[in-house]
Amino acid sequence: MQISIIVPTFRESANVRDLVRRLSDALEGHEAEIVFVDDSDDETPETIRRVAKTARVPVRLLHRDDPQGGLGGAVVAGFAVAEHDVCLVMDGDLQHPPESVPRLIERFEVGDVDIVIASRYLEDGTSHGLANRTRVLVSRASTLVTKAMFPLRLRDTTDPMTGFFLVDRRAIDAESLRPRGFKILLEILARKSLNVGEVPFHFGDRFAGDSKASFRQGVHFIAQLGALRFGKLSLFAVIGGVGALANVFIVWLLTALGVGYIIAAVIAAELTIIVNFLLIERFVFGDMRGQASGVWARFGKSFAFNNVEAAIRIPLVALLVSTAHLSAALATAVTLVIAFFVRFVFHALVVYAPREDQPMSRTRRAMRALDEQSLLPGEL
Repeated sequence: MQISIIVPTFRESANVRDLVRRLSDALEGHEAEIVFVDDSDDETPETIRRVAKTARVPVRLLHRDDPQGGLGGAVVAGFAVAEHDVCLVMDGDLQHPPESVPRLIERFEVGDVDIVIASRYLEDGTSHGLANRTRVLVSRASTLVTKAMFPLRLRDTTDPMTGFFLVDRRAIDAESLRPRGFKILLEILARKSLNVGEVPFHFGDRFAGDSKASFRQGVHFIAQLGALRFGKLSLFAVIGGVGALANVFIVWLLTALGVGYIIAAVIAAELTIIVNFLLIERFVFGDMRGQASGVWARFGKSFAFNNVEAAIRIPLVALLVSTAHLSAALATAVTLVIAFFVRFVFHALVVYAPREDQPMSRTRRAMRALDEQSLLPGEL
């Protein structure tokens, strides 16, 4: 077997030597390399270089000074530089035991699968390495929710949240991946139908260093799950829906307090414009910010457009109240539904439009941007 072991690391200096030693034993008889993709700001890169000089298996280091996409982005970067098409991904903290690697290779060599997943929940697999009972319950619940949202794509796996798997990179579409946070396997499985095999493994105790799991990573996971299952348009709709409810509530509250409905609509619009921009900046178009104009330019475009839209919509609210005899809250809700589609198109085509190095016709650029943003794959 020709195989590249991809190990994303962040402050894992204390684990590197043991990991390389144990992997070298596990890879005996295979043409293999170990690729560390490191995002550390400590001595980890230097430790990897030191260990590489005496390792029995070739060890390479890709250190990212400007990491993008978290652990998932590191894995995708590893796919890009790997010498071999068969890539095995594992953590650098020794909770993924190197002694299980031969079992994944043997399952892949049967020849009937594109990806082999090391599962904590198959047969005699265990998750003892999770810090406490709460972490176990969170892991189980996350797995159940994820499988419920992707019943077809994930029907052949018991552990879509693991970070320990072997895959033939030729079977995946790396360009379609939008890595964010820890769950790169979920990203791979949700983007394309693959033939999946599994082997059980024992999720071990952390040898050294600190766990990277956090509330922030939980938010990343929820955003990733929503983006994968529903696509950008639906995420935009969810945020827009939350903003619409907030807008209606503010209008209701202010009018109940005696504020005129037009003034109430203006105040509600300005507040929700700002909050909605912050939410779509973070959760909808976050993967495009690096290619788009600067944050203040994006905010300026979004804020200006939404105020122009509000300047048109609020008189329409007044018209519906005075002529159709709708309540201020209902008239606001009706106009917000209409405005949603216009807002999405404007943000996809203008606010987050990538800077172009090559000239392109306005029509072609608009069609390409709209296609990319509104039709990102979910489960079809």
